[in-house]
Amino acid sequence: MEYRFVGRTGVQVSPLCLGTDCFADPVPEEICHQILDRAFDAGINLIDTGDSYAEGEGERVIGRWLKKMGRRHEVLIMTKCNHGHREPGKTLDEVVPDLGPNQGGPSRLNLVRACENSLKRLQTDYIDFYLIHRQDVTVHIEETLGALTDLVRQGKVRYVGCSTFPAWAVLEAILLSEFKGYVRFAVEEPPYNLLDRRIENELIPMAQKYNLGLLTWSPLAMGVLAGVYEREDEYPPDSRAALRGGFYAERVTRKGIEVGKKFAKLARQAGLTPAQLGVLWVKDQPGITAPLIGPECVEHLEDYIPILDMKLSDDLREACDKLVPPGSAVANFHNTSGWLKGQLL
Repeated sequence: MEYRFVGRTGVQVSPLCLGTDCFADPVPEEICHQILDRAFDAGINLIDTGDSYAEGEGERVIGRWLKKMGRRHEVLIMTKCNHGHREPGKTLDEVVPDLGPNQGGPSRLNLVRACENSLKRLQTDYIDFYLIHRQDVTVHIEETLGALTDLVRQGKVRYVGCSTFPAWAVLEAILLSEFKGYVRFAVEEPPYNLLDRRIENELIPMAQKYNLGLLTWSPLAMGVLAGVYEREDEYPPDSRAALRGGFYAERVTRKGIEVGKKFAKLARQAGLTPAQLGVLWVKDQPGITAPLIGPECVEHLEDYIPILDMKLSDDLREACDKLVPPGSAVANFHNTSGWLKGQLL
């Protein structure tokens, strides 16, 4: 397997990384540990989680696994501080009703507290990559960078980054770090799949120029590219749209389902499953460090493992471009960002 450097850091990650948003919601802990064991055995060395996943239980599940396996130094853990604000002009109570003032977002007060809580849940002394989950325009980026710098200097965090930020905000943070000596963002974690290619317009070129790692989420477009959905208004009972509703359901569109059916046919013609082609397409796109896969059972993971050593052919790349042109979108996977308002095809 060819490991890949994360931006300009000296850290190498596997070309597929393990996303765990489904851990404890709905996947039971025993199955989660089986997935972790198999991923580790296959050489997948980065595990992505967040303090909002299953209200912190996702981190606890991973923490118990880390303690049991006893090889913490061989695993990279990436976690995130909770979402905080998602839309400019809205208060924290409007966005996250169950939280009071000062209980979310990337302020120094909350970052220090959230990091300490994640360390306890993960049962580790340090976090390899600590990310700001969403942009919060009500907190000045210098306060956030200052707090992250202190966490790195204290040895609690190794590298920092962000998730689903606009390209201009990532670059602002990078330039402030260069000018004022703050810790530099090493990675951005955006949504990216064949149904929503909008990061190709600004974020990917910026990341390539400034040597920023891109670890992307939802390569299968929440299962639309894997054929999970037949209609935009009817969801299988075990799907995320049915289980979680809200912005998850908003991502299932008629046009997306139409593309998904054509995509499935293309995958079968190439001798791949739709899930394999969906992940392979993201893995081999220019500028991408690695996609995050989110298997809900070991069988799903086994379907992904061969992709670690696959290469996307030029013919398949061109065929995918005909389904959804570069830089465009037929489904909105930035609908939790609060900043991207672009039109869909």
